[in-house]
Amino acid sequence: MHKVALIGAGRIGRIHARNAALHPRIELAGVVDAVEASARTLAQEWQVPVLSLEQALGDDTIAGIIIASSTDTHLDYSLRAAAAGKAVFCEKPIDQDLARARAAAGQLAGARLLLAFNRRFDPNFQALKARLDSGAIGVLESLQITSNDPGPPPPAYIAISGGLFKDMAIHDFDMARWLLGEEPEQVYAVGSCLVDAEIGKLGDIDTARTVLKTASGRICVIANSRRSGFGYDQRIEAYASAGMVRADNVTESTVQVWSEAGATADRFQNFFLDRYAEAYRREMDHFADMLEGAAASVGYADGVAALALAEAAAESVLSGQPVRL
Repeated sequence: MHKVALIGAGRIGRIHARNAALHPRIELAGVVDAVEASARTLAQEWQVPVLSLEQALGDDTIAGIIIASSTDTHLDYSLRAAAAGKAVFCEKPIDQDLARARAAAGQLAGARLLLAFNRRFDPNFQALKARLDSGAIGVLESLQITSNDPGPPPPAYIAISGGLFKDMAIHDFDMARWLLGEEPEQVYAVGSCLVDAEIGKLGDIDTARTVLKTASGRICVIANSRRSGFGYDQRIEAYASAGMVRADNVTESTVQVWSEAGATADRFQNFFLDRYAEAYRREMDHFADMLEGAAASVGYADGVAALALAEAAAESVLSGQPVRL
C-alpha cells in the first residue's frame, strides 16, 4: 500500500479521494484544504485525518500527492511536492500562464508528475487510439473532436476558470496531440458568446471552432460549446487513408424503443463525472503504477504543450489570424 495525501476537497477532489481510498494499492493518508470545513467533511467520510500542507509534504511515509485544488495553485503545489520527493498527480491545467509554466521546466521536467488529462484513460478513446496505431484504417489524415457541455457553468466559475480554451478545450488540445502523433504548428480559432450573455460580460466566449494543422498537413477541427441542449456531447472521428474510426457518445443504458415512429435510444450521459467515471479510475491505477516506479504516460511537457495551444487559440480569436507555434 502506498500512502497518498489529497490537496483539494471540492468536486473533483471528492472523486479522486474515493478512487484513492478504494484502490487496492493506495492508502489515502489525509486531506488538505484551505477551507477547514470542506477538508473535515471529506476526511470524515473516508476516516482519515485533516492535514496541513506542511504535514503532507513533510511526512516521509506519504509517497504521493494528489493536487485537486483550484487551478491557480496547481503549479505551486506541484513544485513543492516534487521538491519534497513526492510522486505528483495534478489536475489540469498545469497553470493558467504559459510563460510561468515553461519557467518551471528545470524543476518539473524530470519530476514524477502525472498531469490529469483523464480522457486519455477513457476506454472508448483508448480503443480508438489502438485502431489508429494498428494501421487498420491506413494513415491518419484528419480528426474531428466534438466536446459540448450539457449547459454553461455559473458566471462565478467562468470568472476564475481561465477561459474556455484553458478550462474546457484544453482537454481537446491534449487529445488532438495524442491522436495526431505529431505537434500542431498552426492554430486558427473563431469564437462567439451565443449561450450566456454573462459569459461575454466576463470577457470569455462560450462557443468556438479551432483548426489545428501539423507540419505534414494533418488537420484537426475541434468544436466546443458550453451548451449542447441534449447531454454531455463527447465524440471523436478519425479519418484515414483506408477508412474512418469513430468513438461516439455514451448513453445511460443500451435500451432502445422501436416503433412505427422509428428507433429511439436512451439519453446521453449528462455529466462529466458520469461519462468519465471509468477514466478517473484508470487514471488512479496509473498513478499507483507510478508509485511503483512506472513513468507517467502524460506529464509536465504535455501540460505545457496543451497550454500553448490554448493560448494560441485565444490569440487567434482576438487577431482573426492563424497563429504559428
